[in-house]
Amino acid sequence: MDSNKLPARAGIGLRGPHIDELLATKPQLDWLEVHSENYFGNGGRALRQLDHVRADYALSLHGVGLSLGSTDPLKLGHLSKLKGLISRIEPHSVSEHLCWSSIGGRFLNDLLPLPYSEEALATVCRNIEQAQEFLGRRLLIENVSSYLLFSGEVMTEWDFLAEVARRSDCDILLDINNIYVSSVNHGFDAGTYLAAIPADRVAEIHLAGHETDDADDGSDSFLVDTHSRPVCDAVWSLYADALARFGQRPTLIEWDSDLPTLDVLIGEAAKAQQLLDATTVKHYVRAA
Repeated sequence: MDSNKLPARAGIGLRGPHIDELLATKPQLDWLEVHSENYFGNGGRALRQLDHVRADYALSLHGVGLSLGSTDPLKLGHLSKLKGLISRIEPHSVSEHLCWSSIGGRFLNDLLPLPYSEEALATVCRNIEQAQEFLGRRLLIENVSSYLLFSGEVMTEWDFLAEVARRSDCDILLDINNIYVSSVNHGFDAGTYLAAIPADRVAEIHLAGHETDDADDGSDSFLVDTHSRPVCDAVWSLYADALARFGQRPTLIEWDSDLPTLDVLIGEAAKAQQLLDATTVKHYVRAA
């Protein structure tokens, strides 16, 4: 179930408005990531462009629609489209989110956090195992940001994530901004989170920006993972801590809203690369 490895260097999330410029200028980047569902069509310009991108760059597919935490059965149509895209593009990694986004056949346009219970753990592990078996490869599973806690939880988010990786034999896509956002919103120590994650399972890292949302009633504000701003200093610092703990890992700059110019994204990736180059522990881990 193994594939090629992404280089332990910095890349960017490739979005539609930047594709023409990227293909025309071919900037020096080690790898790119695209959202899988944007390329589920049977042809057309988008897929042809992706073929050209794949010829020049290592590529990762990042999904948002499998709803691995849902009690609904996995959608075979979705999995079949993803498998077809994997066969065509031959990505270096394939990732999804540790969340749910559908119930009773209805799809919700959000990445909703799970209750950290034994029941939820069994459900998500079963779904990951089924997806990996269908696709014939290991998935990378990403932690999401959260804005509420559920009653009846029996473990922390970090212990839940580590146990998901152990039971389902998946790898982890560690989103540093999501850890920071959730740590501020819920008052836990982000360092404690990092310490609980098995280093041999961390196959990729995401970095992004967030915003502050002030409650209408004047109560405490909270952070929202918006992918609409540069990476803040606190997240850069947490990323440096993660590299010191895990060693060099493929690192992606995500930016989905209020898209800047391509050179701004490349500049953010260059900052990540500086930290990667300064990391003393240098090794690769297995990819999906």
